[in-house]
Amino acid sequence: MRFSVNWLKEWVKISDTAEQLGEQLTMAGLEVDATEAAAADFSDIIVGKILKAGPHPDADKLQVCEVDSGSGVLQIVCGAPNARAGLIAPLAIVGAVLSGDFKIKKAALRGVESNGMLCSSKELGLAEDADGLMELPADAPIGTDLREYLRLDDTLLELDLTPNRADCLSIRGIARDVSAVCDADFIDHEIPAVAATSGRVIDVQLEDSAACPRYIGRVIEGLDPQAETPIWMIEKLRRSGVRSLGPLVDVTNYVLLELGQPMHAFDLDKIAGGIIVRRAEAGEKLTLLDGSEAELDADLLIIADHNGPLALAGIMGGEASACDDNTSNILLESAFFDPAVIMGKSRRFGLHTDSSHRFERGVDPGGQEEAIERATGLLLEICGGKSGPVIVAESVDDIPVRKSVSLRLARINKVLGSSLVADDVEPILQRLGFAIETTAEGWVIQAPGTRFDIEIEEDLIEEIARVYGYNKLPTRMPTGRIPTPVLPEREITLRRIRQSMVANGYTEAVNYSFVEHKILNACDQGERAYALANPLSADMDVMRTNLLAGLLVSLDSNQRRQRERIRLFELGNVFAASEEQGAAPVQTLRLAAVASGSAVPEQWAEKSRSMDFFDLKGDLQRVLALRGQDDVEFIATAEHSWLHPGQSAKLLVNGEAIGWIGAIHPQTLKQFGIRNDVFAYELNVEAAQKRELPFAKDISRYPAIRRDLAMVVPETVSFNELIGVIQSTAGDLLADCRVFDVYQGEGVEKTCKSLAISLILQDVSSTLKDETVDSIISDVISALEAQLGARLRGK
Repeated sequence: MRFSVNWLKEWVKISDTAEQLGEQLTMAGLEVDATEAAAADFSDIIVGKILKAGPHPDADKLQVCEVDSGSGVLQIVCGAPNARAGLIAPLAIVGAVLSGDFKIKKAALRGVESNGMLCSSKELGLAEDADGLMELPADAPIGTDLREYLRLDDTLLELDLTPNRADCLSIRGIARDVSAVCDADFIDHEIPAVAATSGRVIDVQLEDSAACPRYIGRVIEGLDPQAETPIWMIEKLRRSGVRSLGPLVDVTNYVLLELGQPMHAFDLDKIAGGIIVRRAEAGEKLTLLDGSEAELDADLLIIADHNGPLALAGIMGGEASACDDNTSNILLESAFFDPAVIMGKSRRFGLHTDSSHRFERGVDPGGQEEAIERATGLLLEICGGKSGPVIVAESVDDIPVRKSVSLRLARINKVLGSSLVADDVEPILQRLGFAIETTAEGWVIQAPGTRFDIEIEEDLIEEIARVYGYNKLPTRMPTGRIPTPVLPEREITLRRIRQSMVANGYTEAVNYSFVEHKILNACDQGERAYALANPLSADMDVMRTNLLAGLLVSLDSNQRRQRERIRLFELGNVFAASEEQGAAPVQTLRLAAVASGSAVPEQWAEKSRSMDFFDLKGDLQRVLALRGQDDVEFIATAEHSWLHPGQSAKLLVNGEAIGWIGAIHPQTLKQFGIRNDVFAYELNVEAAQKRELPFAKDISRYPAIRRDLAMVVPETVSFNELIGVIQSTAGDLLADCRVFDVYQGEGVEKTCKSLAISLILQDVSSTLKDETVDSIISDVISALEAQLGARLRGK
């Protein structure tokens, strides 16, 4: 928000310099982003009037002008195309100094004496470009110092406002804050009602009263199309960064800057029937004021007449109903729109207007009629005409009402560490425009309609702190008991999981939860994606349903930067649309990892080889080992389309699927632009966090006995199935069981494989005898034969 200090002083009585004011505003949370002078540094520029303008005898593009300086007539040679008799313009007399220390001297141009210079707005630092002399009003006093006439000894401040401070998007709103911060009197200008001099009205219908609960209009007829915006208004607009476009537009912009209420003027003669505030229909189109064509849908709120759309509500008007140089009858619009309805809609069309900027953040729901009266008064003063009665269409039940918030003095002092009393607090709240009701513990506060940011007691405490002055608050360390968190023994912390992943050589990635729907579809996991109502950009339109997609994008980015061996993991939430209509998405915490490149870093001790499924499986097993139990089953599967069917498995715990692991399918990799093989896994963290408590057990003093078996089993039998049968048969005497060789080839059927297994047997109370061991081994072989169709190799 850019504003003039002189304009601000019309609303609040302050004597501070611009520098002092800027410092106080910044300390109060309204950061001053830039400070600049209202005009360039010049002197001895006065108001002059061209009495005569004739051609230069020796130059086609120059004119010789006689200029009244108020103290005499000066001959000045001028090359401006708009120099003409009767024109009043800035005059730099001999001895004047323009910006850049450019001094005006008496000179001869092509043999003709020139005693000064007529100036353009660019030469005075009042505009970035100009195509002629700056034209001043006909009633400008000749000979008056231009700085004094235009009040150019002014400073412009630009505030970098946070989205919650929409109340400061107007001069009046800033003045409220300055009044409190500087302990100065706020000048509340009373805006008188303009009496109707015409009975002309127009019908207004609110078809969507929740989106637009209040619409105020007024018909003004007989405006003078040739009227010009007064110089004082042009200057105030310029100093706020707004270009003058004629009285009809200038007045609505002026009211927007002064009161914070966006307005729009329709050409009344171009409206068919009445005004209808409704949702757009699919297929409708609207050509906007900037010439672009907007394709509408039911998500957009529009202002329409009986023939079709006239404007995008709260964003921009339409070209068909726009005012032009011949407009003499208008309909003024001042409305309140639900911020949620306007939010994000302008970005859909590549727009960002002053109106949408304010409506998205929220305007005063009760300020529309006041704005209409102010705009009407200004237009009648500038353009003449007759005004009709104020037209009010509203749905009282849908108009938001600021709720009361309780504020306790004890709570203020506890949070701020201060010793404030009621006399310190009440003046601050009153100057901010809050309604106050005293209670035994403090106050009940009613915030003004512009303060959408006041919802809870802490919001009010923040207001007290920033206005009172953060530098005045005592510096104290927080006090109070900090309870020691009790970490559940049966749960692995997320920090421990992260540490394990890093120890295994993985780097943590943190990707956005918002992704493009296309990359979820590339993983065949976009079906239940939760669509965002107001996406940050087109490539962040849904919430992620998996972590894999983001990790593949990160992996591709790293590979493009010549990283060959990549290990990435992410621990974060994924989201799936609920089956219930309108419900929030279902959120699940998951762990995922991707790996590509060589199995081990480049080194002298081991030859380089590409990683495979079992390398990644080993990495995952090391993380799962934190659980203290070996109950995760890896079941070969082909049900995941994004995985290679021959190199993938699903993860089961107690028969329940918790995730998957495998090589990413080449077709999936192709859609991400990845050429190298990639292995990945993803699982629910909740299941991985559960662990068994460790318990003490006796350590055997007796020797262990190892027996090796070579069993031929069907190719489809997994290691987990094999171990399960052995453990259930051998019982407590089985200390360990390992597979140390797998063989397929000559001597073994094509549909089978040979597994070399070592069984470690040990008793804690005695030395095992051969008879006992032989009996167990015999039982294990029989069980494997019966349950898995296995046989001893060589039989």
